[in-house]
Amino acid sequence: MFPPAPHARIQNLAASPIRRLSDHGLARGGVLPFWFGESDLPTADFIREAAVASLHAGETFYAPNMGIPPLRAAIAKYVKDLHGVDVGAERIAVTNSGVTGVMLAMQATVDPGDRIVIVTPSWPNLFEIPRILSGNVSYFPLEVRDGAWMLDEDKLIAALTPDVRLLLINSPSNPTGWQITPAQQRRLVEHCRRHGIWILADEVYERLTFDPTVKAAPSFLTAAEPDDRLIVINSFSKPWSMTGWRLGWLVLPKALAAHMPKLIEYNFSSSPPFAQAAGIAALERGDDVIAAARVRLIANRDVMMDGFSRINSIAATAPAGGMYVFFRMHGETDSLALAMRLVDDGGLGLAPGIAFGPSGEGWLRWCIAAQPAKLADGLDRLRRFTGN
Repeated sequence: MFPPAPHARIQNLAASPIRRLSDHGLARGGVLPFWFGESDLPTADFIREAAVASLHAGETFYAPNMGIPPLRAAIAKYVKDLHGVDVGAERIAVTNSGVTGVMLAMQATVDPGDRIVIVTPSWPNLFEIPRILSGNVSYFPLEVRDGAWMLDEDKLIAALTPDVRLLLINSPSNPTGWQITPAQQRRLVEHCRRHGIWILADEVYERLTFDPTVKAAPSFLTAAEPDDRLIVINSFSKPWSMTGWRLGWLVLPKALAAHMPKLIEYNFSSSPPFAQAAGIAALERGDDVIAAARVRLIANRDVMMDGFSRINSIAATAPAGGMYVFFRMHGETDSLALAMRLVDDGGLGLAPGIAFGPSGEGWLRWCIAAQPAKLADGLDRLRRFTGN
């Protein structure tokens, strides 16, 4: 008799510490939650109305694998307007969320046993998904220098030996807010091109940069040639407050794009057409939504950093983008245990740093895409917890 157990690689996947913590907090009640990465504002009316209009028009049938042509064209125009790179609609694949895009990209590039290098701390889904495919994941840690997270590209390039199959980078980073520079992108693209290494660039937070002089954070697309081994992941979730819509996209090299319909067909077939209609509205009319989100996040970052500076036991790094602050409390080395205590004794729900890889241990992530009054309440709870 064989027990009905899943494959060992599935049993060995790490359960999300963030979900473990949030389940505990929700069961307890009375907890102020900042553990998930989403805005507390609903999707803008005009985006929701576009989906409603699509539904009223009866657009409830299967869509093309790669997405409806108007959305793919709108994404290509958006990328060109934002970064000056003409990717063409034929290189765009619409996905059921950014995380589904990660899975598709991994399925297209990773074989069992392949080496994947991921820059961390980083979103846990990025390093657990390759394990589903029996990939061999290595962590490359960012370093904290002069109060900011930094990438030592010399060390990273030395780690990217010819036996590495894929490099995975998220910038602006979840959870640190670190942002890669164009010079670093160019150097990494040139190195990976020489050695045939794929780059998977998670640019989901590119519009949530805190530099007021630019419309977006640097993109790997500006450093690469059209036939480079580069896949760029993006999503509607963060800049347009559309987490529940589960809609994203990939920018692919043409040779890979030609095969992507097969992978999409066997994963989810197609994204809902009414959600895609909402995506078109966001791309074409949503700049004001993004501008307001950036103003709000920058103000919230400043409030949080000021609040942290008034608590003696806390050290924090100021993020360059994203929607989080990442901080640590002196003397605390077990972030999950600390986060549990914050829930139980402080009524405050934060994500434990260990969720983002070994280099995140000892840190906590606080999502700042929240109303100012909620943030103020959270800071008060933290002060009481620390005795400051």
